[in-house]
Amino acid sequence: MDDGRVGTEPASARLENDASSLGTARGEKSVVGTARMLTGHFAVALIAKRAEPKLPLGTLVVACLLSDLLWCVFMIAGFERVSVRPGITVVHGMRALDVLEASEISYSHSLVMTAVWGSLLSLLYASSRRNLRAGWLLFIVVLSHWFLDFVSHPPDMPLVPGAGHQRFGLGLWNSIPATLVIEGAFWVTSVVLYIRAARPSNRTAVYSFWIGIAVLTVAWIGNISGPPPANPSSIGFSSLTFFCLSIVWAYWMGSIRKS
Repeated sequence: MDDGRVGTEPASARLENDASSLGTARGEKSVVGTARMLTGHFAVALIAKRAEPKLPLGTLVVACLLSDLLWCVFMIAGFERVSVRPGITVVHGMRALDVLEASEISYSHSLVMTAVWGSLLSLLYASSRRNLRAGWLLFIVVLSHWFLDFVSHPPDMPLVPGAGHQRFGLGLWNSIPATLVIEGAFWVTSVVLYIRAARPSNRTAVYSFWIGIAVLTVAWIGNISGPPPANPSSIGFSSLTFFCLSIVWAYWMGSIRKS
């Protein structure tokens, strides 16, 4: 999340003035999303690694984040948008979730397109590695993204691409305590399962793993409780950078922690 303060009149005006350009040239959201599940997606990757040790952890992280990676690219390209909610006046203490809405994310996040992207990744991996089981697991990991976002998001998750279709979401993120308990428990469970299955090869593997887990946890908490970004135009790039660094970290962990 960008560390900007919102709550003054100029900040409010700036966000409203930028509303029409959110998601264009450089996209927008809080640190890693307007209000997106984060550790829950990584939890799926950690659990899937235990289910199929032959799959690289980095590849599983690519799968669990595929919709968000595409969202960043589509935001930067202008295909998808996030905008300020109509009639919102930004005041101090408001979360990004209270201010911003995903006005168009159907090409990266609709159920149908998530299944399409998952199928492509699954086929690519299964055909190149001759591992059908791993291919199916990658498809499930990609598809899990929609269902986890359906639980956490307000009703903004589409079933099919395009505008004008009904959207769905249970809105777990409307309650910070409930999110910390439910998603937090899922996150802790996945970490425990992973460290029991993947043994570190040296002290570097231990320290770097826990530093990465701490960074992801802090980013997650900031994502559900932080203010709207001070510079909306930076979010597409900053989110993509964060995700790519997370993928590099995951591939590194897979190389120094053996299942």
